[in-house]
Amino acid sequence: MHDEQTSDRRAWVVLGGIHLLNRTAPRRPDEPIVLVRVPPQEVCRPATTVVVRWNALGLCQAEALRPGGARFGSAWIDGGGLFPDAIAGPTLRALVGADAAPSLVPLCYLTEHPGGGYHAYAQIRFHPEDACFVRTTREPVGHGPAEELGWLEPMLSAHAESSTALNNHLRYFRKHFSGTELEFKYTLHPAPDIWAASMELLKALRDGELEGCRPEYREEFQIHHTENHLFDVTGPEPEIGYASFIPTVTAGHVLKRKWFTEDTFARREELTPGLDVTPDRFEAYLSENLGLQVRAMPPYQSVRYDIQCESMRTGHVYGIFLDRCSLLAATEVVLSQCELEYLRSRSVLGHDQDEVLHEMERINDWLRSHLSSRGWAAEHTYYSKRSFLRHAIDLRPELAPAMTMATPGSPAQEAPEPTSLIEHSVTATGSPDTPE
Repeated sequence: MHDEQTSDRRAWVVLGGIHLLNRTAPRRPDEPIVLVRVPPQEVCRPATTVVVRWNALGLCQAEALRPGGARFGSAWIDGGGLFPDAIAGPTLRALVGADAAPSLVPLCYLTEHPGGGYHAYAQIRFHPEDACFVRTTREPVGHGPAEELGWLEPMLSAHAESSTALNNHLRYFRKHFSGTELEFKYTLHPAPDIWAASMELLKALRDGELEGCRPEYREEFQIHHTENHLFDVTGPEPEIGYASFIPTVTAGHVLKRKWFTEDTFARREELTPGLDVTPDRFEAYLSENLGLQVRAMPPYQSVRYDIQCESMRTGHVYGIFLDRCSLLAATEVVLSQCELEYLRSRSVLGHDQDEVLHEMERINDWLRSHLSSRGWAAEHTYYSKRSFLRHAIDLRPELAPAMTMATPGSPAQEAPEPTSLIEHSVTATGSPDTPE
C-alpha cells in the first residue's frame, strides 16, 4: 500500500437501529449510536467500496453514545462476536439494552479524512461473516471529534438522498456505456487448462496483485456451460454483425445480437431472453421476424469461467473470462480465449465514463503481463467468435451447415464512427490484431 494507506487514520463501524436507514420509525432522543473502532479497512484511498470481515477485526472497542456525544457505555468485543447470525451478540446486547438490540445493524463505515472531517460508507449488504459499504459522501462531513457525532446527521441525509438505491438489493449498481460491449480479448496458445488458469487468476486478485482491486464482493466466480447457435448477419448494412441463440436451462432461448463490421474493442450488444423458438426455426425467425440476411455458422459448445474483478477505488466491476469453445460437429476445432470486459459499477456517486476506460487499460496491462509470463498470450486482440467460425469454415468447408436461407452479404462496409471517448481508448491500446 502507499504511505497514505498505512497511516494511523482512525476508522469505525457505526451501529444503530435499522429504522435510521429505512425510516420506518422516527429517531428516539435516547437511542444509542455505537462506534466500533476498527483497523482501517480500505484497500486503497480514496475508496468507493469497503468490505469488512468480522472475524478479521480482532478485539475492538465499542462505545455506545447518545445524540450530543453523551456516553452510554463501552465494552471490548471481538469482531467475530459482534453479529453472529447477523444478530447483535451478547456483549452488544448488554451494551445497548434489550430495547435497542433487536434492530441493531451496521449503519455505515466511517473513516477520518486527512484534512479533517469524515467520509461515510453506507451499509448495503450485511451477513454474519461480513458486510459491504459504499461511499455516500463526496466531501468530508462532521468536523470535530468523532464521538461528538457531528457527522451523523450529514451521513443520514446522504443516505436518505440515495435511499431508493441503497435500501434495495443491487439497486446501487449502474451501467456506463449501456448497450455497448467493451472488451479486450487474448487468444491463448498453447491453450491452458482454463480451470487451473482461472483459479490462479482468482488467487492473484485475492492476494492483491492488482493494485486497488479485489474479487467482486460475494460474486467473485461464475461457471457457464452452454451451446451457441450463431448466425453471421450479412445484411441489411446497418444490421451487420451476428445473432446467436443460447438455450436456457428452463425453456426457450436467449437471442444475443452484436452489431459490428470488423472485430473491435466496442460493439453494440443486445440480449433478448425468453424466445420460444426451436433450432429448426432459428434462420426463419431471423429472416422473417427480424428481416435479416444471415448465414448459419457451425454451432459450438462454450465452457467459461468468469472471474469478477471489482475496483475498490471506483466501484467499477470488470469480468475476466476464461473461455473454451469447441465445434459440436468437430470437437477438435477449439478456440481458447481470455476476455476482459467492463460489466457494471457499484456506486451512488457518479463517475466520468472516461475513468472506466482508463482503468480498464490499467487492468488490461496487468492481465497481459499475467498471461504473457505464463506463455499463453503476449498481446490483446479483438478476435470474435464470428471470425473464429468464419476461419473454421474457410479451412474446412465441410463444417458449414448444409442449408441457409440467405445468401452471404457483400464485403463488410466501414463501421459507424464510435464516440470520441471509445475511439480514443481503442487508438491508445493499438489497432485490432486478428490472428490467422
